[in-house]
Amino acid sequence: MSDPFDGTERSIGQLVASATAEMSALVHDEIALAKAEIRQDVKRGAMGSAAALVAVVVLLFSLPLLSFALAYGIQAWSHWNLSICFLLSFAANVLLALLLGLIAYAKFRKVKKPEKSIASAKQTAAIMGNVKPHPRPVAADAARVALDKGESVARSSA
Repeated sequence: MSDPFDGTERSIGQLVASATAEMSALVHDEIALAKAEIRQDVKRGAMGSAAALVAVVVLLFSLPLLSFALAYGIQAWSHWNLSICFLLSFAANVLLALLLGLIAYAKFRKVKKPEKSIASAKQTAAIMGNVKPHPRPVAADAARVALDKGESVARSSA
């Protein structure tokens, strides 16, 4: 805004240009804030996705080899029936996959919506909703319009 004591006033064009520049800066700042918050959540989501992917890979690709090795190891150690050893081997693999799945779930729970950006946008919308145009004196405008109409009528009849 202009200094009221310097004797100069800003024109409407300058005021509109200033308001446009300030609104543009505000929008750019809010977009930057949203990007920063979303970038952080994307990292958390990526970590959760990686843990889930590892859980699936462990469950699918290591089951045959790990199951055979574990089953034969249990059978050699305990002399139990080989079918029971294979069931125990499968249960161990499922427990490992569940553990990795829980880690993935914990990472996904930490992903949040960009609360600061939403609050900032709501605050801006509330401020913009309360903005009122500069009041203009109605009586002076009406008198000027009437005077202009009277002059145009006087010119056309002369």
